[in-house]
Amino acid sequence: MRIRDVVYAVGRSGYVNKDLVAVKQGAKQNGMVYEGKPATPGYRRIVQPGAIISVMLVLENGAVAIGECADVIFSGLAGRDPLFDPAEHLPVLESTVREWLIGRTVDQFRANANELDQMQVNGDRLHTALRYGLTQALLSATALGRNLTIAEVIRDEYDCAIRTEPTDLLASCHRGDTQQLDRMILKRAAILPHASFTTAADLGPGGQVLVDYARTISTRIREIGEADYRPRIHLDVYGTLGDLFGDDVDTLVTFLGRVAEAAQPFEVLIETPVIATSRAAQMDIFTRMRAGLKARDIKVGLIADEWCNTLEDIREFADAHASDFVQIKTPDLGGVNNTIEAVLYCKRHGMGCCLGGTANETDLSARICAQIGLATSPDFMMTKPGLGADEGYMILTNEMLRTIALIESHRA
Repeated sequence: MRIRDVVYAVGRSGYVNKDLVAVKQGAKQNGMVYEGKPATPGYRRIVQPGAIISVMLVLENGAVAIGECADVIFSGLAGRDPLFDPAEHLPVLESTVREWLIGRTVDQFRANANELDQMQVNGDRLHTALRYGLTQALLSATALGRNLTIAEVIRDEYDCAIRTEPTDLLASCHRGDTQQLDRMILKRAAILPHASFTTAADLGPGGQVLVDYARTISTRIREIGEADYRPRIHLDVYGTLGDLFGDDVDTLVTFLGRVAEAAQPFEVLIETPVIATSRAAQMDIFTRMRAGLKARDIKVGLIADEWCNTLEDIREFADAHASDFVQIKTPDLGGVNNTIEAVLYCKRHGMGCCLGGTANETDLSARICAQIGLATSPDFMMTKPGLGADEGYMILTNEMLRTIALIESHRA
């Protein structure tokens, strides 16, 4: 099966882009937006609507394979590619990339994806968002051409086993939306609520707001959850513990002990407690924090996100056992072939992993990631797109259930 035509459309993502550097420098918040000028190159405003490019590959038989190019909320931060502006990238899509795609055989995904992911134009690789969406489309095209699900294509080409039950989900909720939290408890989300803390001020004096929030979640789970419901409590703090307490590991570990005590009897996962100035520095402080937590028998799992962006980064963290989990933030890895490789590498090397991503994606990219999760078996996946929780929970759960049912029907 070959690609007959390529069509592009610029659309909307499920969330926004945000200049975290400007936010942390003290930009004044005004509702959803922040006053002042952005500090990171490429941003027109500190908060601006996210944009995507839909890539539609028209196959010889008329079927259309779609992938969507998207970037993360905090683009341009901690080693990431710059903010994704579709207008800047359409010319290369309409020329070099289009020429590469037209007439290409899509019988095999892996070879096509590896080649596209390494493509260079004027000496530079394509933006990670482009590689992300283009390889989604190639993966979908191979599935359509071979009359298989995406999960089955991955199974065949990467020699992995497809799950027979959905992967656990981390439900991403707005911190201030108590009804949203209640709904996720009622739906028995395996992990919740994400609940972003993006500035040190969000934590309150001495971090007391975070401690109280962990206690509130624990209390609410016990109040309205079913008796056998034992979720993990996940809190993404975007480096704010480092902003508040500095890089003194003993102080950080002591504080995490307070959070763990407040969340009892539930296990706590803390994502990005600090953001260092380099990957090496990030790995070093994570390693020392893990050792400190273990020495004091504090049951808190650490999740690496910032400075753990690419497949190479993830391999480095896994080899060093520098974290309990890594978040495989799918748009940051470029081609979804790298996402697949990252999950499988983590599993082979004893590193926990979340097949994550960003609220700034789309329903379609989330559905493709759901099938990647079924085929590769990460420890858990994050709901997306958006921060509505319900919608992402529905999209990922139903895509996994549909795929499992289809695969079972193929065996009948």
